[in-house]
Formats: sequence, C-alpha cells, structure tokens
Amino acid sequence: MADPKGFLTTPREEWPRRPVEERVRDWDEVYVPGALLPIISRQADRCMDCGVPFCHEACPLGNLIPEWNDLVSREDWRAASDRLHATNNFPEFTGRLCPAPCEAGCVLAINQPAVTIKNVEVAIADRAWADGFTPPCPPERLSGRTVAVVGSGPTGLAAAQQLTRAGHTVAVFERADRIGGLLRYGIPAFKMEKRHLNQRLEQMLDEGTKFRTSTAIGRDIGAAELRARYDAVVLAVGATAWRELDVPGRELAGIHQAMEYLPLADRVCEGDLGVSPLSAAGKHVIIVGGGDTGADCLGTAVREGAASVTQLDIYPLPEAERDEDIEPWPVYPKIYRMSPAHEEARDLETAPAADADARLFAASTLRFAGDASGHVRALHLVEVDARRRPLPGSGRTLPADLVLLALGFSGPDRDDGLVDQLGLALDPRGTITRDADFATNVPGVFAAGDAARGQSLIVWAIAEGRAVAAAVDRRLTGAASKLPSPIGPYDRPMRA
Repeated sequence: MADPKGFLTTPREEWPRRPVEERVRDWDEVYVPGALLPIISRQADRCMDCGVPFCHEACPLGNLIPEWNDLVSREDWRAASDRLHATNNFPEFTGRLCPAPCEAGCVLAINQPAVTIKNVEVAIADRAWADGFTPPCPPERLSGRTVAVVGSGPTGLAAAQQLTRAGHTVAVFERADRIGGLLRYGIPAFKMEKRHLNQRLEQMLDEGTKFRTSTAIGRDIGAAELRARYDAVVLAVGATAWRELDVPGRELAGIHQAMEYLPLADRVCEGDLGVSPLSAAGKHVIIVGGGDTGADCLGTAVREGAASVTQLDIYPLPEAERDEDIEPWPVYPKIYRMSPAHEEARDLETAPAADADARLFAASTLRFAGDASGHVRALHLVEVDARRRPLPGSGRTLPADLVLLALGFSGPDRDDGLVDQLGLALDPRGTITRDADFATNVPGVFAAGDAARGQSLIVWAIAEGRAVAAAVDRRLTGAASKLPSPIGPYDRPMRA
C-alpha cells in the first residue's frame, strides 16, 4: 500500500454526476467527464491491502483489486492495466454496469464506507484505452480448430476473445443486426455509451474473431448444420425469455415488456429511428418491477419526456444500512440504493405518489383497466405485507398510458428453435443443463452465461465466458488449458 493511513485520513469520494437538469436532456453517460482521474489515486490509497482480501471472493472474476489499487495510488497506469486485464476482458463494461459486490466485500466496509473499487476499475480501463495499453493480442499460431459462439453478450464476447487468443478460429453469431447483445440493445446509453463496446469489438476483429450478425441459429442456420460445421459450439444466448404478469387486463394495448421498450430507445441513439414507436413522451408510465431493468426503463422514460413515471416494487422499502443479523458482511446486502435514474426521478418529481424517488414499495398489481378502444388507462394495485399478502383497505389506482413489465427472465428464448433442434436438456427453471466442464448433453456443445446459470450480473457473465473458454480449449486440445477458469458452473455468489 502506498499510504498505510489512507483509509483513516481520506474520506470516500465518488465520481461526480452531471446535474440532473443537464443530463436528462441527452443520452450521454451521467458522470462528469474527466472528473474521476483527479480524485482516483487518493481513493485507491484507501485500500488497506488486507491479508485476506474478501473483495476477491465477492467478485467471481477474481480481480486482483489490492494490487491494482496500489499501482493506481502510485499512478503506474500501465502495470495497473496489466493486472486488471489479467482477470477481466472488459473492465470498461463492468466498471460502468456492475453493482460492485466487491465493494460490499471490502474489509474496510465492516465499519467505514468501502473503497471505490468500481471507480478505480473504470479509471484504469479508460486510461488504458487513452494511452494505448490495450493493443490487439492475436495468437502466434492457429490451432486448426474452429469454434462457433452463439450470442454476443458479455459471456459470448469473453469466450470468443479467450478462444481466439488461444489460437482457435472463432465465429460469433448474433441474431440482431449489431454485435453486443444486451450491451447493445438493452443497456441505455446513459449507463454506457456504445463507443466503449465498439472499441472493444474493433480490438477483437484485429485479433481475428469473426462476427456474423442478423443470423439466428435455429432459423437462418439450422442448429445441426452449425454443430456439423464447427469443432465446438458455445451457447451464450442469454436468458431472454421474459416473465409475464398474469392479471386481468394484460391483453390491453400499451402494456409491453421492458425488453421490447429499451432496445427501441437504443436504436434511436444508434440513428436507426427518429422516435421510438413506444416513446414515453407525454404519457403516464408505470414500471412493474423494482430491479435494474426497471431503473433503466425509468431513466429512459424520463429522457423521453414522460408526463409521470412510477416504479412498482413488490418488496418492502429496504433499510439504509445492512442488517448484520440477516445479511452480515461480506455478503451483498439488500439496502436502499439510489441509482442515477432514481435520483433524476426524485429531483424532477416524476411520481408524486411514490414512497421514495419514483418507487412505490410493497406494491402488487391487481389488474389493468382500459378505455373503449382497448388501450390501458389505469393500473389497480394493493399494498402487501412481507409475505406478499394484500393489506385490507390499501388499494389504489394510478393513471397509466404505458406500462412496462420488468419482472426478470426465466431462461433462453425458445422461438428460434435452437434448443429444440439440438435436443438440449433443460432444468426445471428453463435453463440449459451442463456438467462440471460446461458441456451440455449434446457432444461438442457447451453452455455458459445466463442461458445456463440463470439471470445474473455482468461479472458472472464474463467469468462464465472465460471459464467455458478454458473448458472448450481443454476439449479441443486434449491437454490442460493455459486459459484461466475463474469459476465452475455450480459456483454461486456469497450468501448469508
């Protein structure tokens, strides 16, 4: 550690956000450009260089956090980039999108605010790109083996990059017209501008990875044909089968899944559309679901000029601090957190009836009501207790012209026919089953990411991509792989 007393003398200071009134008028990232580097070395000094760094355990990637904190505190950016990229293919993504379970596991967080690990990470990543520390790393020789990766989200991209660098010829198949999966069409630009994705894709192209867009495996190319064409197939198709809300009135027009809504806003930012067909402009918007996807819908609706936006969360209002008896350190606690989107909604008062910012907690949807033309106009809800039982006399009605369902995902989409054509075995949750080597019941076919693990965080997605790449490399070469394997298919986050 560069400063043994840094955690005692330096308070936590986070990357400042742009003023709400400014940032809701554009789709740029919410943080003040250039404001992180002047503070980040001092923040890295707060790292205690623990004998047992629990931040390692909290992050499935096994990021070498104390090492690169020390290097950043000394402003050795090249060495910090080397240590960061040793465990993480895409730190510019995780530094912006991950909820940072590493900070919950920071030893300093036992009795003080944690080290700003996520901010240090993104500072290293951005500095590495700016200073040219991330050149393409093509293999010295090719193995003669071929791999098809189906899906171009973080899992698929991580697997593809690792396998390409190991010398295999890799093609990534994506059913959308651009590479990136949810990073491209799902994550709003105000959380991560697409230039970060584009520059990483350019690096991968220079390394030799091939990309095939607008190609749905199972529909445009038969799954059996793909399997016959390649020595191995990695399925990284995500968990895109969204959960439904089975209540009266669901059939009304104006009620849409979040992942029908968010990609259209991304396409506006890409220049494909002038205005989203599902724009929230001038509408009373209700978001059903209290997770990150719901918050993404919230920030998007605010920028589109909604008349009001309210987010419903079936869980009760969390406490401000962790309950040490229920969720002791170092597990990731369920506490009250305010995302940039919630901060915007609070300051702009988008939901006057909300409990906090734009959210109504312990709220369960009973039914929708529509007008004579069959369009939704109201949502009827009731307050529930901790066991989700309705509380008598707590019913209320909210105006609703646009309802967005953000209730999570249950497994891979079956519509393209990929799962059925291959005859893949599924578990009761609807996710693809696999063995300890990430292999499915179909020889030569491997599964990784949300399609097999279930809906999870971006750090788990990248860790899965790295681990499945090592498994495929072992199978293709018949020898121990030099590729790292940070997790096994049955590993799970730390829980109390």
